[in-house]
Amino acid sequence: MDYKDLHAFLTLASTLHLGRAAELLHMSPSTLSRRLSRMEQDVGAVLMLRDSSPLELTIAGERFRQHAEHTLFDWQTLRNEVNTGVSDLSGQLTLFCSVTASFSVLPDLLSRFREQYPNVDLNILTGDAAESIPRLMSGEADVVVAARPETLEQGLTFRALTSSPLIFIAPRNMAVIPALTRGEPDWSEVPMVLSSGGLARSRVDKWFADRQIEPHIYAQVAGNEAIVSMVALGVGVGVVPELVVRNSPVASRVRVMSVQPELESFLIGLCSHSHRLNEPLIQALWKTAFD
Repeated sequence: MDYKDLHAFLTLASTLHLGRAAELLHMSPSTLSRRLSRMEQDVGAVLMLRDSSPLELTIAGERFRQHAEHTLFDWQTLRNEVNTGVSDLSGQLTLFCSVTASFSVLPDLLSRFREQYPNVDLNILTGDAAESIPRLMSGEADVVVAARPETLEQGLTFRALTSSPLIFIAPRNMAVIPALTRGEPDWSEVPMVLSSGGLARSRVDKWFADRQIEPHIYAQVAGNEAIVSMVALGVGVGVVPELVVRNSPVASRVRVMSVQPELESFLIGLCSHSHRLNEPLIQALWKTAFD
């Protein structure tokens, strides 16, 4: 049994759903099922009941989960001890965030972190904010900067750094969208440019559903930054965190709409696996951010 098996088991134990865990691990459900069966053969006991929904850890499975957490923690600690000098922490830490977060949330944090831990190699990955938690669950990132989801996955810890209102934005020249020039807009006629998924999309979908409105979706886009750009071009109205607009190079070409009721603000912070928070590198980042 290798460390990848243990990571796969912890992902499955967190989601308790074979298909979802397989997707996060970038493998087929059948491959993950075979890997679980192999682990059970090695242990000599059933670790997870597959005929329940959600899946259910057996007593042996719970003990194996604890073993997997401790083993991976000890392995990471050993790697850090081997790679650490007398007084300097070293190693590699992979952090995932959106493009906006990379130049609005991270600079001050990473500047302080670099001063305290100059020998730590920081690997920064950027992409659609909606990918943050999946990247963490799949093991592609050690820590992510993310908006706190409605429901936090079991086994994850989130701590807020800042908050940002979720706002409707329109082109600066609203006349390019006729439905916005007739007093209170008929939202069923307003072309919307929305996230293809993630927290912002779920909240705006609920906003429309609560008002029994069928929105006219002009485009679905991966990435809040692209939504701002499309709105600036005059193709529709978008919904994005205010932080994205504030840091956008085309901010002067859009305007914030006054829409009631307002959407719930985003809490933006750091998120990591709870069982990894005592690892030296992650602990160092957490300490820099919150002490």
